[in-house]
Amino acid sequence: MSLILHSDVFTLGNRTVRRLGYGAMQLAGPGVFGPPKDRAGALAVLRAAVASGVNHIDTSDFYGPHVTNQLIREALAPYPDDLLIVTKIGARRGDDKSWIPAFSREELTRAVHDNLRNLGVDVLDVVNLRIMLNPHGPAEGSIEAPLTILADLQRQGLVRHIGLSNVTPSQVAEGQKICTIACVQNHYNLAHRDDDALIDHLARDGIAYVPYFPLGGFTPLQSSTLSDVARRLGATPMQVAIAWLLRRSPNVLLIPGTSSMTHLNENLAAADLILPGDAMDALDHIATPVAANHAASTASRQNA
Repeated sequence: MSLILHSDVFTLGNRTVRRLGYGAMQLAGPGVFGPPKDRAGALAVLRAAVASGVNHIDTSDFYGPHVTNQLIREALAPYPDDLLIVTKIGARRGDDKSWIPAFSREELTRAVHDNLRNLGVDVLDVVNLRIMLNPHGPAEGSIEAPLTILADLQRQGLVRHIGLSNVTPSQVAEGQKICTIACVQNHYNLAHRDDDALIDHLARDGIAYVPYFPLGGFTPLQSSTLSDVARRLGATPMQVAIAWLLRRSPNVLLIPGTSSMTHLNENLAAADLILPGDAMDALDHIATPVAANHAASTASRQNA
């Protein structure tokens, strides 16, 4: 079992968490819908993650729906004092497994109460508002109405901290005028680096950035470069991608997900993977020219 007890930490909300966490989405059935094929295995992975030192779990009650939260409760309650569970609202699932925006006051309030009930808690540590103007990526548009509703639920004592997901920099700025933003969760990885400037801006403000899809959106050529580096270091491509993200900025918190005990241990072992300078150079050039140029201008990473 890989242990990350001594890995780097960062503040999320009012809690200090290890930068390598766990995402529960893959514990649901195919298409993030329905129960897992191996319920006992899913419970075992959750318990092993926490036993290995993970104290940041990302979930949502629309995973399943309800499935991952119920698994987390069964596996881990009563929860360890240092465990931070981050959930998200803003969508619901159709009977056809579709992802449907759910931004009305009734829908957002129901979602908060569903998360509370299925996790078995009185207050949610962190709730990310998933913006669904475009389910496949950030799209400009005001987020004032749904975020104001979530801020109202926070004032009622149901939510401690609020984050944003699938948002643009201008939406982050708009959100900060409404309430304190504890974290931003967007698509970002070696090949998809549209948020380079946003990550640096959030780091200066002490705000966590949580990337998802650490291997999503790679072209064959980019994947070949990643595989070559991994082979040279005796690691897996996923481990290299995780190690690069950990080095990218100290405010980056990772939530790789898996339903496999083997993959869980591989992912956690990435916390100890050291990337030499030539490997970093090759990995940095995986990105598009625009992102690569930005990376060069910020070569003095805070966590280098």
